[in-house]
Amino acid sequence: MRCALWLLLGGAAVLVLGAGVLVRERLLDDAPGAVDITSALEAAAQQPASAATAAAQGALATASATPAVAGGTAAGTSALAGTWTLAPGASFLGYRVNEELANVGIKTAVGRTSAVTGTLTFDGAAITAVQVTADTRQLRSDETRRDRALEMQALETARYPSASFVLTAPIRLERVPAEGATVRAIATGDLTLHGVTRRVELPIEGQLQGGRAVIVGSLDVRFADFGIAQPRAAIVLSVEDHAVIELQLVFARG
Repeated sequence: MRCALWLLLGGAAVLVLGAGVLVRERLLDDAPGAVDITSALEAAAQQPASAATAAAQGALATASATPAVAGGTAAGTSALAGTWTLAPGASFLGYRVNEELANVGIKTAVGRTSAVTGTLTFDGAAITAVQVTADTRQLRSDETRRDRALEMQALETARYPSASFVLTAPIRLERVPAEGATVRAIATGDLTLHGVTRRVELPIEGQLQGGRAVIVGSLDVRFADFGIAQPRAAIVLSVEDHAVIELQLVFARG
């Protein structure tokens, strides 16, 4: 009887320990995945299309696989040339950083804001201008205490309420991309973060889908390069000295 009791207690202890491990692993692995073009396309597909977007979608049948020329004079490119505007809903800018928390361990903190505005200009041969601005005061993660701390620490969003990226060199395209074809490029531009502006080279991927231009990109930045001090809190044992800036942008024609 006593042996059976010990076996039951031992089994219960194993179950509790196993459950604790599963909960801890779930806590450490619950961060949103890194930006990728597939997820961005799925998010964009859930957003309703405007009339201008529908018109651009119709132009893709003519424009895709047509060599791009200066001024957008090749057949079909004129319908795609012009200014594209960020569509609400699926666009965001955010950060990804590893931190070590007391009684939890190493965790990936991810914060994102969908309060993003911007434009993209295409002349038929190249993307000649991109301007994106995000409201950092609306960055949200899975922890409200972290979000509140960023108002006065690290990003100091109360003092520096916006972050932006401005393209400084055209992104030339060999041809107008076909619907569903992934384009990879380096976007050279000025990144402004925490009130500091630095020239960066941002790797991006993009696709045309349903008359929209869907773009994702990520860039590892050192806090010191932007005058950002590592945040401090009783529960935070350590934070890496760099973070990944992520963006998911959905542009619609007109």
